[in-house]
Amino acid sequence: MAAQNFSAPTRSQSTPEDFSNYVAHLQLHMSLQARNLVPHINQPQDSRTAMLQETQALCEKQISRQS
Repeated sequence: MAAQNFSAPTRSQSTPEDFSNYVAHLQLHMSLQARNLVPHINQPQDSRTAMLQETQALCEKQISRQS
């Protein structure tokens, strides 16, 4: 994926569409960064790892369903 340089729109030139695009890009960037911070979901090695992965999945479900 090629790196793109996005900056926040300034007040004098911002439109709702510009802001929406910026927020969408920011959410994508944050999602990709978060994937690097949590362990990959694979076969858990012990019960603590399994519980951590289950808790992460439940939290992500709840957050994604909030409006």
